[in-house]
This record gives sequence, structure tokens and C-alpha cells, in this order.
Amino acid sequence: MANNNGRPGAIRKGKKGPAKGTGGLGRKSLEGKGPTPKAEDRTYHVAGKRKIARERLEAARGGRGPAQSRGGDQPAQAPQQRRPKQRTADESEIVTGRNAVLEALRAKIPATTLYIASRIEYDERVKEIVTIATGRGIPILEVMRPELDRMVSFDSVHQGLALKVPPYRYEHPEDLLQKTISRAQVPLIVALDGITDPRNLGAILRSTAAFGGHGVIVPQRRSVGMTASAWRTSAGAAARTPVAMAANLTQTIKAYKAAGVFVIGLDGGGDTMLPGLELADRPLLIVVGSEGKGLSRLVTEACDAIVSIPISAATESLNAGIAASVTLYEISRLRAEGKAAK
Repeated sequence: MANNNGRPGAIRKGKKGPAKGTGGLGRKSLEGKGPTPKAEDRTYHVAGKRKIARERLEAARGGRGPAQSRGGDQPAQAPQQRRPKQRTADESEIVTGRNAVLEALRAKIPATTLYIASRIEYDERVKEIVTIATGRGIPILEVMRPELDRMVSFDSVHQGLALKVPPYRYEHPEDLLQKTISRAQVPLIVALDGITDPRNLGAILRSTAAFGGHGVIVPQRRSVGMTASAWRTSAGAAARTPVAMAANLTQTIKAYKAAGVFVIGLDGGGDTMLPGLELADRPLLIVVGSEGKGLSRLVTEACDAIVSIPISAATESLNAGIAASVTLYEISRLRAEGKAAK
């Protein structure tokens, strides 16, 4: 017999010549691997993963199984639903644009950080912004423009400047009215009904400040709020024109009427034309609706008058911000004429 030391199998001679053996491995493979384990004993199986999760839960409970509870042999109750995690995200707003940032700093809004893009062109506004921020101890961070682009909303033009401010603090509508009356002023306030574009809010704030208005009211639901885009569009007017939030706009209108304020709603199909408005010298609340739906039914019924702005037949309607601006201008003009006549 040939010497087989160091060789895994014996040499078997056949018709085709010598063949190498398996060394007994073929026989072992035929014996099988034993019975198939249960699904829950296989860690890669869904049932196995459930078993592991169940065991971890029992260990976290202190070793109590699903059939045990703190009371002894009584069946365990289903675990209470976990409370949702409280929001911890930073709810601050980012004011962008040189005019908006400058006006916010002039109004002494409690800003937390001023971001300046590297290699920014220093004009008079930027110099004043840096001076005010330094004097108030506001941290100034120089960042690259791509990083500043990521910080602001996609539709904002930051002009190399961004100011981080705390969430906007809204006034109460009735407090807004009482403050105006206490200063011996004839109230001129604008309310928004269903307007969701922050740029419209910013434009209306700007017009309100320009034509002697005393504030803007926004509903709590289905309406735009003071976002960074509204800040920038207002060109700083948001820093000096208060914004109040109404829990229910219809109820707020009724409360204003009870206080002696006349409420006019802007709508293309109104029964009163804006030029020469007889109510201009009275305390007024102007309600502006959305471009698509206009004023809601309940708000329309609560108004004292529905006022239209005469426009060309080729134009279907005016933008909400433009309609408010035209109305505020006309009322401001009529009030100025009335004072001059006296």
C-alpha cells in the first residue's frame, strides 16, 4: 500500500486513472446538521428578533415577565403610552437684509447673534449695524456665504447679514386697541383674514407704518405669522409696528365694534367705493382677505361695510398687500384733509 502521510485521502484507481478521496468529509455531509431550530431560536428570524426584544423589555422591568406584575399573580397591564418628547428645537427667527437687521437693532429687539458674511462690503448701514451690536454686547460671527445661505430660508436675500432674534411676541388685540386710544389717537388697524403669504404680511406692515396705522391683527389659525420672510419684507417696519394675534377673528371684530370701532372689509364686489370714504375719520379696522377666497362668510357678515377699490376691467383683482396699501393711503389722505379743514 502506498504511503498516504500528509494526504487528506487515499488514492483510488479507476478506469480514468487515480482519483483523490475526500478523507471522510463526504460521509459527514450526509449525516446532516440535526433538527432545524425553532424560529424564535434563530436570531436572524423575525420571531427571534421579537424574542430578543421581549427579553430586553423584561430585563428593563426588573425581571418581571409578561404574566407578572407588581401585585403578585395578577396579570400585568399593558404599558402606558409614552408621552411625546417635548420640542427642544431652537424656535428663534433669523432676520435678514440690511434694512431689516438695522431697524431690528435700532428698536432694541433682544437679538442673540449677528452673522456677517466674510468679505462683505461695508457701507454705512453695515457700519451702524456692527456699532450697535458691539455696543449692546451681541456676539458677532463671521461666516462663509454658503453657510449663511443654509441658515436663511430659500426665498430670502440676506445681503450678507443675518440677525438671530427670539420668537416674536404677539400682543392681544384688545390691548392693541386700548393702547392706541390711551395715546389719544384715532385707531387705524388692519386685520388679515386667511392670508398665508409672509411677504403679504410684511408688505402690509410696511404700509401700515407708512400711512399712520397702529398695528396689524393676524388670526391664530390658518394665517401667516411673523416669520423671517415677513421681517425682511417689512423693511424694518415690524420692529416698530405691533402685531396682535386673535384666537378668533370674528369675535375680535365684534369686540372692536362694541368698543366703537367701525369695521370695513375689502372685497371686489363691495357696495361702497373707497375714494371719499365717509368713515375715514372714524376709528377703523380694515379687514383684508386672501386673493383667492377673499373674506370668509362670518367675517363678511360681521363687517359694517364692504369696500371696493375701483380698478381696470382688464385686471381681475389686486394683491392683498397692494389693496391694503391703497386703502391705507386713501384713509390717511382723507384724515389729513379733514385736519386741514379744521
